[in-house]
Amino acid sequence: MIATISYCGLLCQSCPIYLATRETDLSKKQKLISEIIRACKEHYGIEYKYEDINDCDGCTSDIGRLFIGCKDCKIRTCAVQKGIENCAHCDDYPCDELNKTFEAGSGAKERLDTIRISLKN
Repeated sequence: MIATISYCGLLCQSCPIYLATRETDLSKKQKLISEIIRACKEHYGIEYKYEDINDCDGCTSDIGRLFIGCKDCKIRTCAVQKGIENCAHCDDYPCDELNKTFEAGSGAKERLDTIRISLKN
């Protein structure tokens, strides 16, 4: 499986919402969604209801399902408007909004930095 990198550098394959989308066992999917709700409240102060956690095929998908939180993402909106593959391709890299994402320590900065270096070669 090819890794899908979001606009901000997160790996879709490690995203709980992306994983819940692909879960075929309903009991496991419900447990994942409950965990997503808890984590969003704890880490981001966002209070989602169970029905808010919809399926997602990744924020770079233009024909797939998209999580409600991704629809409102400032980084995604900017990248789509600029027509770039991900933020490593942006002339303004890294912007303030992206730096906020990097603070989470998700490895996104390292992934985008690697892509950016490869673009220069």
